[in-house]
Amino acid sequence: MAQGVVVLFDDQADADVRALWARLGKAGLPSARKFPPHLTLAMATDIPKKTRAALRAELGLLSIPSIWLAALSTFSASENVLMLAAVTDAELLAVHSAVHDVLAGKVRNPSAYYLPGSWMPHCTLLQGVSDAEIVTAFGAVFPVPEIRARARQIAVLDTATMEIDPLTP
Repeated sequence: MAQGVVVLFDDQADADVRALWARLGKAGLPSARKFPPHLTLAMATDIPKKTRAALRAELGLLSIPSIWLAALSTFSASENVLMLAAVTDAELLAVHSAVHDVLAGKVRNPSAYYLPGSWMPHCTLLQGVSDAEIVTAFGAVFPVPEIRARARQIAVLDTATMEIDPLTP
């Protein structure tokens, strides 16, 4: 169980990611359809309400950049992941840093994968499959068009309850 600070995409980018998920489905593979298409900025066991209020205030001061999902990629940590990697520009890093400045010392069990210096910004297409399935998945969606995702909303996504708590309008 975890709660993540996520960027939810505009309608076109959301549809583009869902089209890739459909291609994975046609290849007989599961996709990351459990959650809406998103990019995760931070993850912790619990993000308290008071901290969420501070995040709302901070995010209200920031300009949220477009996110260029430009590279089909994989990584293996605790499980295999197929992802669309985001171009990491100064604006995206500034938003990421601002979020973590607010969260520092105010959340339980922050995930090291999302901390500044460790973060690999991405949108997950597939996870938790075998090495052979990753190869099949890559072939099912390659080549992928570059997707320009505009932030529709930043929210806290609860992975246990599926509740989405908006932090921005």
